[in-house]
Amino acid sequence: MARNVEELLTLQPVVMKQLQTIINKNRLAHAYIFDGEKGTGKVDIMQYFVKLMLCENPNQNVPCETCRNCRRVDSGNHPNIHQIYPDGQFIKIDQIRELVAEMKMMGIEEGRKIYVLHHADRLNIASANMLLKFLEEPDGDVMAILLTEQMQSMLPTIRSRCQHIKFQKIPHSILLQHLQENNVSYAMASTVSMLTNELETAIFLANDEQFAQARKTVLKLVEAIRKNVHEAMLVVHEEWLPLFKEKSEMEQALDLLLFAYRDIVAIKANPEAACTYPDMLLTFKEAALHSTYERLSSQMQAILQARVSLQRNMNRTLMMEQLMLNLQEGYTFV
Repeated sequence: MARNVEELLTLQPVVMKQLQTIINKNRLAHAYIFDGEKGTGKVDIMQYFVKLMLCENPNQNVPCETCRNCRRVDSGNHPNIHQIYPDGQFIKIDQIRELVAEMKMMGIEEGRKIYVLHHADRLNIASANMLLKFLEEPDGDVMAILLTEQMQSMLPTIRSRCQHIKFQKIPHSILLQHLQENNVSYAMASTVSMLTNELETAIFLANDEQFAQARKTVLKLVEAIRKNVHEAMLVVHEEWLPLFKEKSEMEQALDLLLFAYRDIVAIKANPEAACTYPDMLLTFKEAALHSTYERLSSQMQAILQARVSLQRNMNRTLMMEQLMLNLQEGYTFV
């Protein structure tokens, strides 16, 4: 369901202000790139922007939602709006050729014609060059909106002819709120929101049994490390290595382990700090009391080093054993 204007203002206040100013001052460019990660509201804000441009009765930067144009934008039936999606892996030259032909035809209706390219970074060389020619010589009152998650993959010549609208990541507090509204516990929401900024991916992770097991195993290892090296090695061999068989799984597990130590540092600095693992608060407070910033910093460096070793395809058993020895140092005397 599309977000309302209030939600969009909370989600992307800077972008919304930019677009409202553009319309207020009638400074519309002929081409825009909406650039931001998945889930940052690009499609909803594009819809709002288009609607506001075409609305017959806008009021204080809000489309009326009831006029003929607003209703047709919502239903996807406005004759002056054309949306292009990748056909398979790419947006192909035939799609751009057809689009250009449509844009050059006399419109069924008066007024601005708008075309939207979804995943514009997936233009191939031929389609990108044809689009570039049309961007350089638009025919009549035509506007382009290019949506992308990877602007750096687009031709520099296309980027230079568009006004860049940068979408920020979803504010952490809003992502947490949305997750809890989707029946995700606060503890799990706090963890998955550290791994992704995209709501759908976060909800998937939060409901994934394998991820729940990964989280549990990582926290079990943190506690074992605090006891002694033998306990830690036991958890590594009996639970960690059998569970994290794929490289990507091991990488995520090391990230989760790093977040645990980052929590301990944050709690040491501020006992009320927001955590990746709020359900471990009491345990981590105790760990913070019995460690120094220097030691915690060394432990985090050791985990980062393990991540580098993983990328270099070091033997994983050996890598984890070495990591346990590095993490264990300093706990012996506390």
